[in-house]
Amino acid sequence: MASAGLQGLAARIDAALPQTQCTRCGYPDCAAYARAIATEGAPINQCPPGGAEGIARLAAITGQPVQALNSGNGREGPRTVAVIDEAWCIGCTLCIKACPTDAILGANKLMHTVIAPHCTGCELCIPVCPVDCIGLEDASPGATGWAAWSPVQADTARERYHARQQRLAREEATPAAESTATADPKPSVIAAALARARQRRV
Repeated sequence: MASAGLQGLAARIDAALPQTQCTRCGYPDCAAYARAIATEGAPINQCPPGGAEGIARLAAITGQPVQALNSGNGREGPRTVAVIDEAWCIGCTLCIKACPTDAILGANKLMHTVIAPHCTGCELCIPVCPVDCIGLEDASPGATGWAAWSPVQADTARERYHARQQRLAREEATPAAESTATADPKPSVIAAALARARQRRV
């Protein structure tokens, strides 16, 4: 299975990517990276989640030589799952907005939690958390790259990413007056929540 809108070589490349949507390749999503490899000659060694096996698969598809993973894009490692320390979560919703597969459940000013089966370990939620209450757990002990990530999981992640993109497009088309539920929390609200979190840590 490949992302919608991709054809030919780009579609085959996309189908060989693990679909974490982590952006570590330097592109906004896996489909964009696949398109860049197919049409712009982008290197095939920029996907840490796919690791060495992923590079070998892309080499077989594209005819590019097998090469080591570019360390500038990251290191091959186990599949991880984000975990929120719910005791410190301030309900800012920033991690929800960052998650490419809608794997975080919660609402403004309410505790958030990660739906583990839907988390790709992309790590995009970590830098946006203002109270550093998100960590990663190893979900594939002893296995890295494609050995830690099944084709079914990749297909599911792709489907969830596409569903999220469609949802965001619908929300963007909705008049602001009708979409207050998805509006960004006011800076003052986040500041107050941060102050409360700091007081708890003292």
